[in-house]
Amino acid sequence: MAEKDLAGKRALVTGGASGIGLACAHEFAARGAHVIIADLNADAATDAATAVGGESWAVDLADTAALDDLTLDVDILVNNAGIQRVAPITEFDPDAFRLIVRLMLESPFLLIRAALPAMYERGWGRVVNISSAHGLRASAFKSAYVSAKHGLEGLSKVTALEGAPHGVTSNCINPAYVRTPLVEKQIADQAAVHGIAESEVVEKIMLTESAVKRLVEADEVASLAGWLVSDRAGMVTGASYTMDGGWTAR
Repeated sequence: MAEKDLAGKRALVTGGASGIGLACAHEFAARGAHVIIADLNADAATDAATAVGGESWAVDLADTAALDDLTLDVDILVNNAGIQRVAPITEFDPDAFRLIVRLMLESPFLLIRAALPAMYERGWGRVVNISSAHGLRASAFKSAYVSAKHGLEGLSKVTALEGAPHGVTSNCINPAYVRTPLVEKQIADQAAVHGIAESEVVEKIMLTESAVKRLVEADEVASLAGWLVSDRAGMVTGASYTMDGGWTAR
């Protein structure tokens, strides 16, 4: 039986209907939190919320103008929603670049902005930003994703500095490639841009920088998120925790 150390806490997880977000939702719910699943896919959000006994929020987080006046009454915020596009800069669709930055940088800013007042009032809060090894390192053909994740790292640190006097921590988790639908969708794009077979992408592209030659599992990321939102991590803030099989050790 999991310790119910998050009983009475409200947790919002974006992109919570699948992958890392869903794993985090299950981690928090098992420990007593009331979880809000925010996702673009309304049906998937409802199913996920039902599975964890929480609630769903069907929302297009890329529509950032609609978030300007948002207020959130949550204790835990996990900024996880994201997409990927793979193309050389010279061929990168400007609208796709803008979309990724809105969804993966502007949206986290607006959600943090909406959540901090209630966290400050209670004197306790946890912000976990699902970044990436690409928040610390660059890869070719991912200009928008790398730019957004690098920006998220800076946003997380500023949140940590401003939140510290109010009992609010903010940290990033930086995994390598995680076994999620987002990664699976990249395989065809990576094969095309690198001119190799799809069957070669995981070994030759995704795992080439990792010393540990396997994908990260979503529940491994969720376990780290679970520690970061606990009281035991109260002195951990402004940090970036790699879970990349040694990628950034190079």
